[in-house]
Amino acid sequence: MQNLTKQLKTTVLYGIILQKILTSSAFAQTNDSIFRVDRINALILVVVFSTTILLYTRWARQGKPLFLRKIPGLDAVEEAVGRATEMGRPVLFVPGIAELDEIETIAGISILGRVAKITAQYETPLNVPVRYPLVLAAGQEVVEQAYIEAGKKDLYDKDTVRYVAGEQFAFTATVNGYMMRERPATNIYMGAFFAESLLLAETGNAAGSIQIAGTARPEQLPFFIAACDYTLMGEELYAASAYLSKEPVMTGGLKGQDFIKILITICILLGVILVMFGFGKEFISLFQSV
Repeated sequence: MQNLTKQLKTTVLYGIILQKILTSSAFAQTNDSIFRVDRINALILVVVFSTTILLYTRWARQGKPLFLRKIPGLDAVEEAVGRATEMGRPVLFVPGIAELDEIETIAGISILGRVAKITAQYETPLNVPVRYPLVLAAGQEVVEQAYIEAGKKDLYDKDTVRYVAGEQFAFTATVNGYMMRERPATNIYMGAFFAESLLLAETGNAAGSIQIAGTARPEQLPFFIAACDYTLMGEELYAASAYLSKEPVMTGGLKGQDFIKILITICILLGVILVMFGFGKEFISLFQSV
């Protein structure tokens, strides 16, 4: 009986609170405009963007050939790993020095999975130094899965991905020391890099390694371009996973984004032309929210 009384009191209390919310002015104002007509342009963009990605993903699953621009740096990955195999020397992969919540680190870990699969097939030693524990866990999981998919689970070593140091230049000094001692045949840098980019790239160049780098940090790109054999610039880093794996979901997403970029570029050029001839106000208003 007491439990029933408590439930009734709780129900009445919730009812009073709900009544106050419904009769409040803030709710009344929101309720008057459930659908914002002034944001219809954003709705159209979302629908077009989603439809494009779903359409390209469906075509990819059906096996239709989808053109992807060649990225020389990614085409050279297998050749570089093959060179390391012939020389009997390891492959060094650095997935940046940022945490796992950075999109560049996620892209680097994704590429690591593809590289690990190649090294597993060739039975080439792989070394992956990391700076953060979460990146360590993610990297170990990705590399182990790559070795399993390659049918070389017995060759997987948990210490392939290892924690080095939590401080930026302590990490850099450790990796540079490894380069000079072990002389890896191939160095791959994929992820977020900062002041250590030139230190790593110059040391690898001095060690005589083939170097492939990729980052979305524009201020670090000149250093990688100067000291590495191949460099992935900007969005090429994010496209690398789709380029290497050819998975329908990734490929469809990549092609859908490219289509939207082309569409936005056309709209910008059309807007410039209309403004030049004095007809731009109506066109520009289509992309503005009140």
